Amino acid sequence: MTSAAEPTAEIPPFRYTAGLAGELELRWQDRWRREQTFRAPNPAGPLAEPDHPRAGAEKLYVLDMFPYPSGSGLHVGHPLGYIGTDVFARFQRMAGRNVLHTMGFDAFGLPAEQYAVQTGTHPRVTTEANIARYRAQLSRLGLGYDQRRSVATMDPDYYRWTQWIFLQIFNSWYDPDAGRARPVAELIGEFAAGARETPDGRPWDELDPVERRRIVDGYRLAYVSEAPVNWCPGLGTVLANEEVTADGRSERGNFPVFKRNLRQWMMRITAYGDRLLADLDALDWPEAIKLMQRNWIGRSVGAHIDFPTDAGAVRVFTTRPDTAFGATYLVLAPEHELVDRLTPADWPAGTRPAWTGGHGTPTEAVAGYRAAAAAKSDVERQADAREKTGVFTGAYATNPVNGERIPIFVADYVLAGYGTGAIMAVPGQDERDWEFAEVFELPIVRTVQPPEGFAGTAYTGEGPAVNSAAPERGLVLDGLGVTEAKARTIAWLEEAGHGHGAVTYRLRDWLFSRQRYWGEPFPVVYDETGLPVALPESMLPVELPDVDDFSPRTYDPEDADSQPETPLSRRKDWVEVELDLGDGPKTYTRETNTMPQWAGSCWYEMRYLDPTNTETFVDPANERYWMGPRGEGDCGGTDLYVGGVEHAVLHLLYARFWQKILYDLGHVSSFEPYRRLFNQGYIQAYAYTDPRGAYVPAEEVVEVDGRYFHGEIEVRREYGKMGKSLRNVVTPDEMCERYGADTFRVYEMSMGPLEVSRPWETRAVVGSHRFLQRVWRAVVDERTGDCTVLDTPADEPTRRLLARTIDGVRTDLAGLRFNTAIAKLIELTNALTRLPATPREVAEPLVLMLAPFAPHIAEELWQRLGHAESLTFADFPVADPALLAAPTVTYPVQVNGKVRGRVEVPADAAEETVRGAALAAVAEQLGGREPRKVIVVPGRMVSVVA
Repeated sequence: MTSAAEPTAEIPPFRYTAGLAGELELRWQDRWRREQTFRAPNPAGPLAEPDHPRAGAEKLYVLDMFPYPSGSGLHVGHPLGYIGTDVFARFQRMAGRNVLHTMGFDAFGLPAEQYAVQTGTHPRVTTEANIARYRAQLSRLGLGYDQRRSVATMDPDYYRWTQWIFLQIFNSWYDPDAGRARPVAELIGEFAAGARETPDGRPWDELDPVERRRIVDGYRLAYVSEAPVNWCPGLGTVLANEEVTADGRSERGNFPVFKRNLRQWMMRITAYGDRLLADLDALDWPEAIKLMQRNWIGRSVGAHIDFPTDAGAVRVFTTRPDTAFGATYLVLAPEHELVDRLTPADWPAGTRPAWTGGHGTPTEAVAGYRAAAAAKSDVERQADAREKTGVFTGAYATNPVNGERIPIFVADYVLAGYGTGAIMAVPGQDERDWEFAEVFELPIVRTVQPPEGFAGTAYTGEGPAVNSAAPERGLVLDGLGVTEAKARTIAWLEEAGHGHGAVTYRLRDWLFSRQRYWGEPFPVVYDETGLPVALPESMLPVELPDVDDFSPRTYDPEDADSQPETPLSRRKDWVEVELDLGDGPKTYTRETNTMPQWAGSCWYEMRYLDPTNTETFVDPANERYWMGPRGEGDCGGTDLYVGGVEHAVLHLLYARFWQKILYDLGHVSSFEPYRRLFNQGYIQAYAYTDPRGAYVPAEEVVEVDGRYFHGEIEVRREYGKMGKSLRNVVTPDEMCERYGADTFRVYEMSMGPLEVSRPWETRAVVGSHRFLQRVWRAVVDERTGDCTVLDTPADEPTRRLLARTIDGVRTDLAGLRFNTAIAKLIELTNALTRLPATPREVAEPLVLMLAPFAPHIAEELWQRLGHAESLTFADFPVADPALLAAPTVTYPVQVNGKVRGRVEVPADAAEETVRGAALAAVAEQLGGREPRKVIVVPGRMVSVVA
């Protein structure tokens, strides 16, 4: 098939057309596969190759965020980053480095399972077909992957090690004194030796085995908790905070999400909050991504304050303990554990009608309010614009700084999952508290003096403390600035036993259970006590059993009270299992939840290093070689990680967390997984709607004088994403068919900077095809197919242009500036078209520089230039420094028609520079007179009329 840009008649037999491109591309791809051209040698193990061309060379690990293989395959936007990393990897390989670049698949996930629910097709069958489709599409683009290293997270040989890592986390605890994770066995040893006190002070040997286990389980980095979670009945599973959208719906499927208390596996990521923050400084990441992680972690410094009540102390966290004298009421989240114990049977004397919500008893008021709050999303509950609602619990607390009796309310704008689930309300210093206080007729006390003339409501700025003195209690803050007042309050709280200084995080512990089928089984069982027991490594992997029904049963996707029933729980023969775990055969119950999709993607970069290893998840020698620190203070990790900005929090934060645990336990040498991160932009597309609002095929739309027509009908253009429903999808398969993979690669890399989003324009692809045609003609006779290059030297201007091109392309490729590198290659190629024939000393460097972008045509031309070996390991051209220096031109300088001097200036010197040099050279002849005229003839002479 020919390119869309050329007629079919009278095409020379060896013209570079889409048909010829396709033929040679498939031929070279077959050779690469056959010879395993892109394999990268390891220093140890079965993938070590001492005789490899790059064995022992400086390493470079280039990593793509691996895809989830959807059934629709790739459109032209998906491969942008993959082509970019391939270009970079090919260049670095030619520059002498041992480059590891491969591709795997994030194979667990909801889409395949949802399809299984609808059709009964096993998710593995669907996913394997999708992976095969992706592999074929990626292969057709000529991506240079080491295929021996490819993995899929759903393969038992892979998730055996995901389960093993889970057990490392389960069998660890975070020692805040050491600032790192340690094995649980060491914690037990400290309890047993009396070096660590038990929670209630009893000696360790006086506790029964179950009591000991419960204490230890409370320290583990992976633990089971009955806690408020994001329950999504529509998906039949709970979601992590990061998987819930800003409007309180599921990121996947857009279903409503509710708060519910469920028993779930959690990971104690909050223990690593400070390190996750501090180590961002060691990373070569975009500042915007670092800021997103900092904001998500949300470190706050302040104090915990305990407010005594008849049912126990209500603990709050505040960043402004200096304002405690202004706390005129407390607010608890509806889900707070003390609400039931605090709420009395009757309203206390003097209760205001506005506080009761119109209910007869506190119990009725609180129950009604809690039911209404449960139906709202977190986003709805915290919206600033909504009317403030709440209800008095009927209970009071004592403000510890002044002894005042203050009421306790329940209000839905306080969330149980954030902080302590309770706040001290200081209306004088908080707008939301002020609004609530006005609605419920509560006192307002300012504790910070506003500036003179301040006429607003709550004052949130700084100033001296006022109304903040209790000399009888030993706490006086009046007149102090904020910093000093905070420090004095914290010191008093700790001395008086009413609280302590504290650091808290917006970050919550990672919810690690999913009530679905298609995920990694947990490598734990439960014994007769109901407590979890880790399976020994010899029993891994715990394989996912087949089931007849993939549906998680929730009955009503809009009902927060729907009960989850997981598909695995219905396989009773799998759930109930007899095992000998060291104390004889016993019956155990398996965990019927599965791990979230993020589990497998938290560590896949390490499995690429050693994918055939059956003894450990990665050989330490291979891990140190590919990911180890470069020197003291270096964090280690992959040398380049390319992917979309949408993974700024979920994947990147989770992977960093797992890496730090493995580092603490001595399993890896790098404390960060990804040293350098680069976010590629997106390829978006125009879509067109007719007057009815229906989308029409984008490729059939014609532009006429700035207006757009589909046939005779004018249509409206809009800009956004590609999608089948928008009828604007373009696939790489289509582009390869119409132009060839090399043209597609060059076009995607030339559209603009890799990090910038850009619109797709199929009509513009022809420009990249024509460029490759010119390169082809510079080497090959289109009539005969013979090589036409000459062994005679190139002229000086061409050699200098070549040197500048080599120098610029090397710099651009190293800096991921692919579009400007291509522009330089186009300039050089255009210069060659003006020569009668291409000199070999220019043709060969041009082909080598083109190879990272258009590897198939480059390989073909390299072979036609007389080289039998692939250019994959050929040396990338290096510019001759002498040719990079600007050449000079000697100007004879005439004064009144006679040559009186000569000057030598750079050939590209501006006319003003030449003029100044010439006048300086004949200054003596001019004798201080101002010349009447100075004529500069570029490159030839200067004429001065005195």
